[in-house]
Amino acid sequence: MDAFEELLNANRRAVERFVKFRLTTLSDADDVLQEVYLTAYQKFHQLKNTDSFKPWIISIARNKCNDYFRHIAGQMELPLEDLTEKELSYGRHGITETDTVRETLSLLADKDKQILYLYFWKELPQAEIARLLHIPIGTVKSRLYTAKQNFKNRYPFVTDTVRGELIMKHLPERLPEYKIEATGKTPFSVKWEELMGWFLVPRLGEKLSWGMYDIPSRQCNHVYDMQVTGKAMVHGIEGVELTAREADYSGKKEVINRTFVAQLTDTHCRYLATLRTDGDVRNYITFLDGDAFMQCWGFGEDNCGNETNLSPKGDIIRNGNVVTSAKKDFLLDIVGRYTVTIGGKSYDTVCVLDIETYNCGVVSEQFLDKNGRTILWRRFNRDDWAIDRYKHKWSEQLPDNDRLIVNGVTYVQWYDCITDYIL
Repeated sequence: MDAFEELLNANRRAVERFVKFRLTTLSDADDVLQEVYLTAYQKFHQLKNTDSFKPWIISIARNKCNDYFRHIAGQMELPLEDLTEKELSYGRHGITETDTVRETLSLLADKDKQILYLYFWKELPQAEIARLLHIPIGTVKSRLYTAKQNFKNRYPFVTDTVRGELIMKHLPERLPEYKIEATGKTPFSVKWEELMGWFLVPRLGEKLSWGMYDIPSRQCNHVYDMQVTGKAMVHGIEGVELTAREADYSGKKEVINRTFVAQLTDTHCRYLATLRTDGDVRNYITFLDGDAFMQCWGFGEDNCGNETNLSPKGDIIRNGNVVTSAKKDFLLDIVGRYTVTIGGKSYDTVCVLDIETYNCGVVSEQFLDKNGRTILWRRFNRDDWAIDRYKHKWSEQLPDNDRLIVNGVTYVQWYDCITDYIL
């Protein structure tokens, strides 16, 4: 095996993940990958430092993806006036529409819309734009700068948010009493745009606080103050940056500040990167970093994320506390409609049951209202989960807590979460 083949085999998954994140169809992705590998092989002799092979071949992949997008753009007959109707965002899940960008574009003059369309959507070089519009390239530069400034000035969100301690609602010290009652009604479909496990919608302007409560004591042990701080780009994929300020409820222990990047599309919500501090080094881990990222942050096939458009699939069937499921790798499904009464308020919800999608031996119940927001989240541990660490089964440690029987295996309730959405 020669040096090129060894390096390619060591980095092939990262290259495939990069291309498949950006292209919508498997056949197109495979075609682009073949072009990437061929170009890399032909130009390998130009690489002076083989330690730089990964970023070098990723840059080739990025250029090949851009060539693909330019070809697609050339086939798209999009009239100028259509820019007031939709924003084109080409990602893994196809073309999506963003109301905020559409509304902002509708406020711009036709010259601004035209130059932005040619530069960003058609991805034309400035010299080519000058040729098409019969104007000097200096005029193109000036018009493009003006158009971008006009768009920025009219965009309703401030992207250079001042970062600091968040001022959030105060979560109760003890979890309010609650009751969960099956209604027997047909479960409704729901648009669920929250980040799995963090409850915040990754959209500019969003902020949220949530708390973790031990069961059966109902005592709050941790609180999380979260907000979206601005736009972010990871390997050419646009998302938003989020911060999470974690502290114990008493405030006596050290506060942990987390930063990560997520993306919301019309169909999925997923994580793109996380920041980890290793001593005095700020270590950015992205979806291209394999198990270092995927085991903690990845969800779904090729990290496509969790679906935002939820309807009952029949993959999971629930009867009381007895659950049976299909044999699939990614088990998340609506399993019934429930009235959740908590803190004196009642909510019409559907229960989304998640079986070991993010942590082996863990099942969660997530009760969502018709707005797709979490009313109550409950975690259940398999009876022998982490038994080497805790030394006892969970049914022995928490004998009075609720149980679920999933495919004949016992899972025991450990803790609950609520957000300030219900306060």
